[in-house]
Amino acid sequence: MRRVRFAAEGAVHMGEFRDGVLYDHAGRAYDPGDVVWLPPVIPKKVIGVALNFTEHAQELEVQSPEEVTLFFKPVSSLVGHQAPVICPTGVRYLHHEVELAVVIGRTCRHVRASKAPDVIRGYTIFNDITARDFITNFYRPPVRAKGYDTFGPVGPWVVEGEIEDPHSLSLRAYVNGELRQFGSTARMIHRIPELVEFISSIMTLEPDDLILTGTPRGISPVYPGDVMRLEIEGIGILENPVVSEEEGGRDSGRARARDVG
Repeated sequence: MRRVRFAAEGAVHMGEFRDGVLYDHAGRAYDPGDVVWLPPVIPKKVIGVALNFTEHAQELEVQSPEEVTLFFKPVSSLVGHQAPVICPTGVRYLHHEVELAVVIGRTCRHVRASKAPDVIRGYTIFNDITARDFITNFYRPPVRAKGYDTFGPVGPWVVEGEIEDPHSLSLRAYVNGELRQFGSTARMIHRIPELVEFISSIMTLEPDDLILTGTPRGISPVYPGDVMRLEIEGIGILENPVVSEEEGGRDSGRARARDVG
């Protein structure tokens, strides 16, 4: 099942995507080209896992940390499929990062790794947009680099009950049709049950919270006018254009922030 949120006819709808059509909770059908895609979940927390692929750490010329290293992205950074990502004025190194996101299904704390599947609702695609200009130390919270409005494209839907093994999925990121990132969730250093156990030992996880599981090698700069297309096997495609503040992106960003709720 593929759960979605979208805006159409002046209202926000929860629904499902199947056979190329969007359906709201009442079963009414919508053409995907006639709606505004919204983030498929409204989390209270977006928890990132830093440097969870060895090859990514190597391309940044840093060591992968032995312990799980976390950071937060603000909920106000979230935007949906096809929404513009705004490149802030003065940022020179805006990078895409394709990531598998875990969607938590129920309130939980101190979850053993063996029980992690019981608290996971499903999976979605996340683009952990980063202004690498502001990464000065990879082991400190990168709040400014990752926290701008629109720096969290997510979606287009949450896949529930269809992925048997989340550690065998291919990850790809294209910019203007050119393949930039390619990897597999099999290459994660810390696997999903371990992440759930570690994070839930620190904080309560709540329904729709997102855990971002890391990105593979191949991050690269994007610029206004570029289109990012992220693909994860078994989930689908998340696509977002890049715009500048000078092109009116500032107002678009505020509108998207209101959409998140």
